[in-house]
Amino acid sequence: MSPNFADHDQNNAAIAARIVSINVSLIKSLQYRGKEVETGILKQPVHQPVFLRRLNLDGDRQADLRVHGGPDKAVYFYPHEHYEYWRSELQRETLPIGQFGENFTTEGLLESDVYIGNIYAIADARVQVTQPRAPCFKLSTYIQGGSGFAKTFLLSGRTGFYARVLQEGLIPPDSSITLLSEDPRRVSVEALNHLYYVDQSDTELASRALGIDALPVAWQESLKELIVGQ
Repeated sequence: MSPNFADHDQNNAAIAARIVSINVSLIKSLQYRGKEVETGILKQPVHQPVFLRRLNLDGDRQADLRVHGGPDKAVYFYPHEHYEYWRSELQRETLPIGQFGENFTTEGLLESDVYIGNIYAIADARVQVTQPRAPCFKLSTYIQGGSGFAKTFLLSGRTGFYARVLQEGLIPPDSSITLLSEDPRRVSVEALNHLYYVDQSDTELASRALGIDALPVAWQESLKELIVGQ
């Protein structure tokens, strides 16, 4: 069963989508099993307009370009509505904005309402949703010291999503996010997460997702394998 965000998160039905915080980080070091690893996950909010370019925001970098960054994962969105849930789950009194390594902490864009291929306007920029976020060990290390949080994160369905940049532009803090076009196949980030990580039996959904041009090649190949395996 897909997660019911209404159990823990605010009802966003009447909330206009907007940027709550813009977060960036240059490459820094993180301790992992006694060694230092490079990462761009240590995001911090910025309080002035930031230019969004084809591969990232000004002042932001991705460390391991084999698995992070690139045109299909240029920027990462994460719903602010999930922070209350994670504060409870992680038993934290506070949880700083940018904690999940997101570039944009948002309001009004839950995974259940955002479809792969959707195009949004943010100030002068235009972005297209490409895929859910699949975290690596660095998220576990940063959040809980390497205790397997990445799996918990995935199974919660509260993963946020990546987007490619269709049009570069300057983005002020608290910018509104406007839906310009919605992919007619209506495969949500939530549904794709659930299909791939929880229940792979829905081949109809997998076939529908394969028809989305915005879906990156790696995801398309994985879905083809999933269909063949049924």
